[in-house]
Order: sequence, then C-alpha cells, then structure tokens
Amino acid sequence: MAIKKESFGFMPSGQEVFKYTLTNSQGISASFITLGGIWVSMLVPDRDGKMEDVVLGYDDLDSYRKNPPHFGAPIGRNANRIGGAVITIDGKDYKLAANNGPNNLHSAPDLYHNRIWECSPSETDQGSRLDFYLESPDGDQGYPGNAKITVSYTLTEENSLVLDYHMVCDADTVANFTNHSYFNLAGQGSGPVLDQLVWLGASHYTPADEVSIPTGEIAPVAGTPMDFTEMKAIGRDIGADFEALNFGKGYDHNWVLDHEPGVLSLAAKAKDPASGRVMETWTDLPGIQFYTANFLTDELAGKGGARYGSRHAYCFETQYYPDACHKPQFPSPILKAGEAYQTTTIYKFYTES
Repeated sequence: MAIKKESFGFMPSGQEVFKYTLTNSQGISASFITLGGIWVSMLVPDRDGKMEDVVLGYDDLDSYRKNPPHFGAPIGRNANRIGGAVITIDGKDYKLAANNGPNNLHSAPDLYHNRIWECSPSETDQGSRLDFYLESPDGDQGYPGNAKITVSYTLTEENSLVLDYHMVCDADTVANFTNHSYFNLAGQGSGPVLDQLVWLGASHYTPADEVSIPTGEIAPVAGTPMDFTEMKAIGRDIGADFEALNFGKGYDHNWVLDHEPGVLSLAAKAKDPASGRVMETWTDLPGIQFYTANFLTDELAGKGGARYGSRHAYCFETQYYPDACHKPQFPSPILKAGEAYQTTTIYKFYTES
C-alpha cells in the first residue's frame, strides 16, 4: 500500500490544494483533493487487466471550484432535498436557501466541497486511509449547532473503497451525508451508460412530486420500471411513460433498501458487460438515490478533454430518504446534541467474465 501527496494548485487566496493518491498492491488507485475532500479518480482494471478511471471529474482545480454536478463530492450536512427549504428541529423552523425551485438541494449554496479540509493520511490494518476534517459553525448553511465532521476513505487490498462518515454537534441538527461520485464502469468519457446493468436491493421506493419531494408514500417497485430487484440494463425501461420517470427525466429517485437499517449490507450492484467491470455498493443507511445523470451537461470539459452528457454516468448516493425531516414515517436524519453520527458506505470493484 502507498500514499502519494502532490500539489493540485492554488486557491485565489493563495492557499495550496493537495492531491492524495492511495494505491494498493494490485495497482488499483483512488485519488482525493483537500478542496472538499473530493474523490477525483478511481483506476480499476477490466477483465483483461486494462486500467480505466471509472469516476467522472476534472483535471484542474479551477473546474473543481465550480463543479456544478458535484463530481466526487461529500455532501452535507444534508444530502438531497428538503421541501420548502425549511427544516424543523425541536419545533423550530430553520430557513435554508431555496436553490432547487422551492426546495433546498444538497445544503447549497454554502457547499462543503467548496472549502479546504484538513487531511491526515495513515496506514491501517484495513488499508491506506485518509481522514478529512471540517468544522461547521452554528448557523452554517442555515443549520443549528457547531459540528465537527470527519470523512474518511480507506483503500483495501480487496479493492474496496471504504467511506466512513462521523459527526458530532453541540445542538440537535441534521446529519445526512453522502458522496456524489458519478460512475461509468466503461471508463469516464466513454459515453452513455444505458447498456450497463444495475441491481438494487430494494423492493420499494419513495414516489415524489414534480419537484422531486417525496409524497410520503413507500410504494412497491414490482410491475413498474422502478424494479431493479433483478439485474437489468439501465436503458431498458428508462424511457417508459411512467410518472416518476417523466418527472425525473429518467432515474433520479430514492429506493428503500430491504436490509435492516444500521446493518452494513449490499445495496446495489452495477456491471459493464463489455469490460467485465463490476461495482458493489454496501451501506448501513436506509436509502439509496440512483441517479442516471439526466441533467449532466458538457458545461465544463472533463478529464482528458472529455465532453460529458446526459446519462453518461450514474450515482449511487447512500442516504436517509429525501425530505425525511418532514416525513415522520421515514427514518429520521436528526442527530441529537452530543451524540455521534457514524455511517459507512463501501464501493467494491472486481471483474466478471
């Protein structure tokens, strides 16, 4: 195992940004930058041993400072949407920015991935590890409480990237983190992913309205285009005349995972038949947002000058359900003062014939 540190450029303030690369004994590597703790690359082999970078992103710091799709970014304090851009905690309303129609999306605009995080590298029994640290003051993004946040990445010898999230706060607040990497197992810049296969460990999903706020219903996927309980091509049903797909312009929904919340379990699996690359997603969280990059544009050139477009990748964002703070029937993302938010998501890579 090895950890490499190099300069990735300078912020307008003059502060230097560093890139850390973790590499295991099989040559698989993952890279991250101190701007936002962003996951910027993941090099994995195909069935013939050819390496490709399977996460979308940029080659330069200036593009990551803009980063409109949130490539590779840790998202917090709340991932996904909060209806009406208002969160109610202990009977008190806290106003957030309405940056997604009437709603708040990904706690923007004061995004954590626009900030420099402290980074501490280490070698552990599990593998090479990076711990990224951030302090978020009371009122930050509109949320109450002073929060101390750690996002950790560990690259194992089993070709897994383990993401650990930890947060403590001195007031009741929301804690619902995810990572917003966009995956293309054929390699970033290779074009549409509609022929790639996906399985989701979810027999239900949360239908949403035309602005992507869940209605509160937990609906079965059986007999609908939302059914991924058997592996199928992303493109098979994506164009179906179905309300959820019409509203989302494709898949952009929360699936209710069948596993017991709090128990680390297999949540999703993707495969690129052409290369044989497979990625499993494991989590202890109750939901996963499967997003097929329906609104991705080539606003900024990607790595190697790639021009990314709609449905050129997909996201597996492990999470509490969107707008859960307004839906008492959903698992709650509220973190009590002094308690620890601790959750793990794993992306495991291998090949199949």
